[in-house]
Amino acid sequence: PQAVPPPCPAPALSQVTVRDALNQALDEELERDERVFLLGEEVAQYDGAYKISRGLWKKYGDKRVIDTPISEMGFTGIAVGAAMAGLRPVCEFMTFNFSMQAIDQVINSAAKTCYMSAGSIAVPIVFRGPNGASAGVAAQHSQCFAAWYGHCPGLKVVSPWSSEDAKGLLKASIRDDNPVVMLENELLYGVPFEMSEQAQSKDFVVPIGKAKVERQGTHVTLVSHSRPVGHCLEAAAVLAKEGVECEVINLRTIRPMDVETVEASVVKTNHLVTVEGGWPQFGVGAEICARIMEGSAFNYLDAPAVRVTGADVPMPYAKILEDNCIPQVKDIIFAVKKTLNI
Repeated sequence: PQAVPPPCPAPALSQVTVRDALNQALDEELERDERVFLLGEEVAQYDGAYKISRGLWKKYGDKRVIDTPISEMGFTGIAVGAAMAGLRPVCEFMTFNFSMQAIDQVINSAAKTCYMSAGSIAVPIVFRGPNGASAGVAAQHSQCFAAWYGHCPGLKVVSPWSSEDAKGLLKASIRDDNPVVMLENELLYGVPFEMSEQAQSKDFVVPIGKAKVERQGTHVTLVSHSRPVGHCLEAAAVLAKEGVECEVINLRTIRPMDVETVEASVVKTNHLVTVEGGWPQFGVGAEICARIMEGSAFNYLDAPAVRVTGADVPMPYAKILEDNCIPQVKDIIFAVKKTLNI
């Protein structure tokens, strides 16, 4: 009898934190292309306020990893000018709330220049850092900028959840010839996710503009980005025990938005719930609902789409109030039951 070949070994998965995935991506891209450099507050000698750039200054030196003064408008302007001159800067904001100091540089100088120069001036720059609510940092440090930057033509906006998202999207963003805003989440930095060997290779990128179905389901579509994707998966696990199968979509990219993946899911499930940490008015969920309303998938909806969002208030400092302002698993479960009328 013929010998039965041994089963193929499953691809090796290892646990990698989001912090280490981002560090890997920066290291690989700094090594790959000498035009790439990192600048921001504390990124060099201190190894980064969140240790994302750990070890990079020692490895690449002062020209490639640059500590800046606390002057977002100044160093963002320097970075945008460097991009126009042919370099590929990665500009770190200690939190995206501070990018408001430099929003003129991001929008007027970076996002609009390719269009206003009739395509003759590219601005290959990445603006990255933590976005949205952390824990106990109050209103001025807790805002989500997905809707703000997603609103502006000329920018690409990505919002990773897992380590694979973080590494693949950062590498894709650095290689892109357009300005990219990368909205990370501070509370995810220390969270480990499984990463395949493929995802840990130097060639791995996640294409900008493509959502990922994290869980297949038939009863309701949950669409989210960044940290709330994890909440959606938790809610889906709870609801599965009650016989409700949720399809969970991780947007990954805010602009350009992958409406096709959402539409295909809505056609299958006939129900839609969007989940985000940002404010409700003019939010990412509002945009998804509008796109579904305007497209052919609208005819497949069996109930109105429901949005789960942050509360419509500046973020309170007290923990119990903060918890009530950020979408929790119970809020998602409530919204699903509401839309399914159960």
